Amino acid sequence: MDSNRKTAVIVGVLFLAGYVGVFLGNAISGPILNTPDYLSNVFPNKTRVIFGMLIEVLLNDVPVVGIGVMLFPILKKYGEGIALWYAGIRVVEAITLIVGTISALSLITLSKEYLAAGAADASSFQASGVLAKAGHHWAAGVMLTVFFIVGALILYSILFKSKLVPRFISVWGLIAVASLITANVSGVPDPTQGFRPATILYLPIMLSEVLLAVWLIIKGFNPSAIASGSAKQ
Repeated sequence: MDSNRKTAVIVGVLFLAGYVGVFLGNAISGPILNTPDYLSNVFPNKTRVIFGMLIEVLLNDVPVVGIGVMLFPILKKYGEGIALWYAGIRVVEAITLIVGTISALSLITLSKEYLAAGAADASSFQASGVLAKAGHHWAAGVMLTVFFIVGALILYSILFKSKLVPRFISVWGLIAVASLITANVSGVPDPTQGFRPATILYLPIMLSEVLLAVWLIIKGFNPSAIASGSAKQ
């Protein structure tokens, strides 16, 4: 297996790992963090919260950086500047996600202090909890509405131009990004916050990334496109 084939497989696996990390991590910690009485429940269930957050970091945040780093040698053959932008955006995206994770983990300390204080000054703790949860929410929101969308536009545009994968995949990806933009402009909550009819607007981007991942794992990059890119470089 040559290096380009290995890169394709690794990138495909990282794309799939990201979805596993988001949904599995949220399934573990979400029921605790998203309950009305989370201040009473977070500290007693801190192991579960930390485990859920750790899964998100390891299976989603780290792969986000890995995708940008692994694709850089391939994408730079079609424009080193734009390839650097893509890698940089993925790094910033991961940092934003980690900031949100830290904000969520701060609820453990807040919950401990809340339980120790009893009913005293409950409103102060609730206000701090709202701020911590807002930090987690807005970090994810900024990541999705800015960095993820810009990164996806860059990636699918390069894939379309380079023909590294069949064009129906890159075209579907661009359509999926348009659907994602519509969802964010319309204020539709993401799938991890529960299903609503409008949540279906997120489905195209999920399907496009899964399709791209499976294609890379099974087929890899188009050899003639790789050769053409190397010749241009």
